[in-house]
Amino acid sequence: MLRGSAVNQDGASNGLSAPHGPSQRRVIRAALENARLTPAVVDLVEAHGTGTTLGDPIEAQALLATYGQDREHPLRLGSVKSNIGHTMAASGAAGVIKMIMALRHGLMPRSLHAGEPSHDVDWTTGSVELLDQPVQWPETGRARRAAVSSFGVSGTNAHVILEQAPALPETAPADDTATPAVIPWVLSGRSAAALAEQRHRLLSFIERNPGVRPVDIGHSLAAGRSAFEYRSVLLPGAPRAHADRRGRGRRGPARRAVLRPGLPAPGHGT
Repeated sequence: MLRGSAVNQDGASNGLSAPHGPSQRRVIRAALENARLTPAVVDLVEAHGTGTTLGDPIEAQALLATYGQDREHPLRLGSVKSNIGHTMAASGAAGVIKMIMALRHGLMPRSLHAGEPSHDVDWTTGSVELLDQPVQWPETGRARRAAVSSFGVSGTNAHVILEQAPALPETAPADDTATPAVIPWVLSGRSAAALAEQRHRLLSFIERNPGVRPVDIGHSLAAGRSAFEYRSVLLPGAPRAHADRRGRGRRGPARRAVLRPGLPAPGHGT
């Protein structure tokens, strides 16, 4: 879950593509304040990490200054860009997805294709370690936490802090004896004949595949098919009864027919 976030802007800097260390430190501290957390309780940072000799040292020094001080466990540092490349405007979203999966599975993933730490960064100024191997999330007695940085070429800086979601309460097993809900199956066609054929094919499919779930059929028909002019509805599992044939085969949703499995096959009485 999202624990805190912040956004700021570099303002006057050395150029359009030149990152600004002080602004990065400010946005990190603002996100921590928004989350009401101290830096030492964030376990992992997903860096923007463009892999450039200009940007990476500036970002690393900002992380060492904000997250790397007074820690019991070192801050782990990685970037999905070394795995999949720079996804431009989606790079921050990719980092968030990666951290959500890491929090869920309790594994800090390795950053691929990354060699030894940059010699342009003084790694002795803080407790930060690069993730060159996958690491099991350490047990600290609290929720896992990770942060994601994303910096725009125009100077916008974003930093979010994610926290492990609380465990869901156990739910009682489903009561198999309960009466299942009736899930409508919505059918449509370009003509009355096409509609009847659609109904015939569906019922034939059900006869050949008795294990298919009615709710899956209903969802697929409602969300995965176009709605044409001639329409009808099947009510699977409903008591056998006579169909309301008013308007069957006519145009428009206001005159949809309500049909039930078990009625005469298409062509009988239509």
